[in-house]
Amino acid sequence: MDHSGMDHGGMDHSGHDMGASDGPLRWRMVPMDPTMSMMPGMMEAVPTVGPFLAGEGLDPMEFPEGQPRQVVPVADGDTLHLDASLIRRTIGGRTFVMYGYNGQYPGPLIRADRGSKITVHFTNHIELPTTVHWHGLRLDNRFDGIPGVTQRPVETGESFTYELVFPDAGVYWYHPHMREDIQQDLGLYGNLLVDPGAADYYGPVNREEVVVLDDLLMDGAGILPYGDSSPTHALMGRFGNVMLVNGATDYGLSVDRGEVVRFYLTNVANSRTFNVVFGGAPIKIVASDVSKYEREQRVGSVVIAPAERYVVEVRFNEAGEVAITNTIQAIDHFRGEFYPHVDTLGTVSVADRAAVPDLGEAFETLRVNADVGDDIARFRPHFDRAPDHALTLTLRHQGLPLSTVRMMEADTLYKPPVEWNDSMPMMNWLSTADEVTWVLRDDATGRENMDIHWSFETGDVVKIRLFNDPESFHPMHHPFHVHGQRFLVVALDGQATENLVWKDTAIVPVGSTMDILVDMTNPGEWMAHCHIAEHLHSGMMLHFRVTGEQRTPGVAGR
Repeated sequence: MDHSGMDHGGMDHSGHDMGASDGPLRWRMVPMDPTMSMMPGMMEAVPTVGPFLAGEGLDPMEFPEGQPRQVVPVADGDTLHLDASLIRRTIGGRTFVMYGYNGQYPGPLIRADRGSKITVHFTNHIELPTTVHWHGLRLDNRFDGIPGVTQRPVETGESFTYELVFPDAGVYWYHPHMREDIQQDLGLYGNLLVDPGAADYYGPVNREEVVVLDDLLMDGAGILPYGDSSPTHALMGRFGNVMLVNGATDYGLSVDRGEVVRFYLTNVANSRTFNVVFGGAPIKIVASDVSKYEREQRVGSVVIAPAERYVVEVRFNEAGEVAITNTIQAIDHFRGEFYPHVDTLGTVSVADRAAVPDLGEAFETLRVNADVGDDIARFRPHFDRAPDHALTLTLRHQGLPLSTVRMMEADTLYKPPVEWNDSMPMMNWLSTADEVTWVLRDDATGRENMDIHWSFETGDVVKIRLFNDPESFHPMHHPFHVHGQRFLVVALDGQATENLVWKDTAIVPVGSTMDILVDMTNPGEWMAHCHIAEHLHSGMMLHFRVTGEQRTPGVAGR
């Protein structure tokens, strides 16, 4: 495998293009890991929906070349102009049309101080209707970016004005909330970095790096088409075979020996959960979605699901090249085999000269964040009580290929807690949201997905139990995201969480029961959903209302 992460060997189906050259866009067969087997009778099968690619039929050279993101510092009261448009990208030796915010990949890194407010004037120049969701920000509901709930879709050529507030320090991100499986995957994403104000909020580091993890599904002809009227890859989500860091395949960093780097990590992939390893360099986890941890902790790797963020500090003690990798135990369902798999995400070149200043002593210290502990203390009486609501995570299917149904119903597939790789690429590709419905089921009422309408008051502390049914047709982990509020994961499979952190997204493994405690401070009409893009657009979302007066959001650590 080359540094781009694109597998050029094995079953290269670029020649089996089903009409992918001149003329109307047609399907090309999904690329497959060369170690995997093809299901009999599937060689000529294609999804039941039509194919879509951005700028199809147009010369990519007609569009401006995408540029690496720029950092845009904003002050309280500032106005930012943000456009979504078609851009030209070259990845893996292929040139094609993608999307970008302000012509950049990722979109501009918006850097603000905690407590500030800004205005963002957004204009849509892509061929699809869209919105902007400001993921993780506890902002006014009117600006949450949910079509049909908080705003109308922004059609091509139209604009919408958002007002953003930043009550919490940390790293956040923005992306569409319409057909994310296409728009986000093709480049519409960017970070917001909210500075805490207090110089000692985090420990000292030599530098900071804001890193966006992603993947892209390509074959020899370029990006594999998406479903036009409905997402493909509805069973497992669309896994890519080209690894991207900050939208490119060549991430590199040069540091001095002993340097401590703070990495702000965001996973924007449609489906892939990464297990990030920094060679043998020691890692200290500091914060996640909406706050610092109660205490800093040593970890060997960082498991980060779609939409999650983690703040980690890494010390590079030895001179030489350090590979940043996605290191997983992959699975081949057809052969019933596990095999180690490593994707290179980037490299860190460590010079032999010593870092100045030397922060080794501070790095070895695991700080206890009393501010976070004090904030969480008032919620502890709710940790052990019965849940207010319980959801079962499962799915239904209708009209899938018979070979897929027989394979799934054979009950011979191993059910891993987390799907690290696409272990059945043909069956996954052929499943669309027309055949697969992912379900959030209210255990008390039997209502599902958008038929669920929960109501709360501001100030409520709501305990929700999430059970990921391992006996469903195809059990799959789910990164569960709650809009507009923050929550604590207080227990997993009956075991209390020992080191708490405020979250807005948390991964529910297959077969697991997770208890979350939601701090309802923000009135409005909100959503909760799985953040695997194809699962969201296959139905896996619900609605809840918070009534009452706006309360000052609980501060997730000073």
